[in-house]
Amino acid sequence: MQSLLSLLITVIALILFQWLPSETNTCYALSIREARIQDLQTAFKQNQLTSRRLVQFYLNEIQRLNPILKGVIEVLTDALYLADKADTERKAKTRGSYSGLHGIPVLLKDNIASKDKLNTTAGSFALLGSVVPRDSGMVMKLRKAGAIIIGKASFERVG
Repeated sequence: MQSLLSLLITVIALILFQWLPSETNTCYALSIREARIQDLQTAFKQNQLTSRRLVQFYLNEIQRLNPILKGVIEVLTDALYLADKADTERKAKTRGSYSGLHGIPVLLKDNIASKDKLNTTAGSFALLGSVVPRDSGMVMKLRKAGAIIIGKASFERVG
């Protein structure tokens, strides 16, 4: 249940990023800021958008807005490489043979374990630099579905 809640919060955070104004949010006729995952997948299929352009858009938005919002703790340095890999996979596979999350960037809450270059600190400086033994179950499912983890987002602690 907690993993589902964490995923929901992450998706909501990505949606909130889409409501903020920017002059760089249009890719051809598609408004990235207002697009649903289904719209993005359609744009991928019609060669109107690539995962690299989508990830670069969100990295630019994070760079532009994070000094004000302070919502993203860390960005994965391999994000564009992973986007290029998703684009290559999409070109090599038969149409419709990949999941709906394939090539879609996501942010994880900082308390969700990911075995990559990102820290998993749950907001504690004491855990900075610690290495988790493996991806959490949710992260394994996201990676298997082809989602691109682009960073870690902060979260409010209750209590």
